[in-house]
Amino acid sequence: MIVVMKHEATQEQVDSVVERIVQMGCQPHTSLGEERSVIGIIGDVRKINREQIEMMDGVEHTLLVSKPFKLASREFHPDDTRVVVNDVTIGNQRVVVMAGPCAVESREQLMETAAAVKDAGAHILRGGAFKPRTSPYGFQGLGEEGLRLLAEAREMTGLPVVTEVMDPQMVPLVAAYADILQVGARNMQNFALLHLLGEMGRPVLLKRGLMSTIEELLMAAEYILSHGNAQVILCERGIRTFETYTRNTLDISAVPLLKQLTHLPVIVDPSHGTGKWELVEPLSRAAVAAGADGLIIEVHPHPEQALSDGAQSLKPAKFSTLINSVRSVAAAVGREL
Repeated sequence: MIVVMKHEATQEQVDSVVERIVQMGCQPHTSLGEERSVIGIIGDVRKINREQIEMMDGVEHTLLVSKPFKLASREFHPDDTRVVVNDVTIGNQRVVVMAGPCAVESREQLMETAAAVKDAGAHILRGGAFKPRTSPYGFQGLGEEGLRLLAEAREMTGLPVVTEVMDPQMVPLVAAYADILQVGARNMQNFALLHLLGEMGRPVLLKRGLMSTIEELLMAAEYILSHGNAQVILCERGIRTFETYTRNTLDISAVPLLKQLTHLPVIVDPSHGTGKWELVEPLSRAAVAAGADGLIIEVHPHPEQALSDGAQSLKPAKFSTLINSVRSVAAAVGREL
């Protein structure tokens, strides 16, 4: 259920409604929009006396939210959410590009890549310090040493850093180094992890699970939102289908659909979405044309030597070409890069 306040409602009136909702045994979440405030009610809404709420000063009306995801829905929050990371805003007119290696392999590799993506126009540096791999024998990342190198690359380039956290116990460590905490596809429904990230209050990049529906993705986001963290970025990264010519099937339709259903920013990962570097640029253009707020792209100076996902990584020169190509598409749909 949500309570829609009148345009001229005062803060005192909003606070009174919030207090009354708590007294009725439910949890209120206030969204301050450009036009009016909306108060979402979480819990057993059968405890809520709608008539009493609607009689309170400043209340315009109440209505039931039809979606199972409440806080993530546009019904609760009509205005787009903007996630601000340092001086980068995700979810506004500008399409944000996150780029870097799949895995941090060495200082030389990371610094070379970080400088290259910065020069090409990337806004955020990505890189994995801890790598969940299908095979236990695959490269698992450098761990805390990788985090230290990412922090050094941030100092060198000025780019904020996004990196993956896999386990609740690792959250404080990763948060000490990273600006955005990434939840990988395999951990999308790691509810203990989502719970803790909600309490951390740090920006979270939530990737869609490789066999997850749109609703399951939004319910995972709801876990983070319901624990107090509104800084959630959704990521479409491809889902598993019967197709074998690509690593995954990139669901471009998810972008405009998510933009209809939720106020959260949506980015696309065409690298994991296809597993083929040749397809990354055209699908990046398609993602921006479909309304994506950003891209996350894997770049490596020597993909043939990469310890992780070399086949889907772009060389720096190709990444620079992609940036110029995507900039044209962004301009065509009223955005900028």
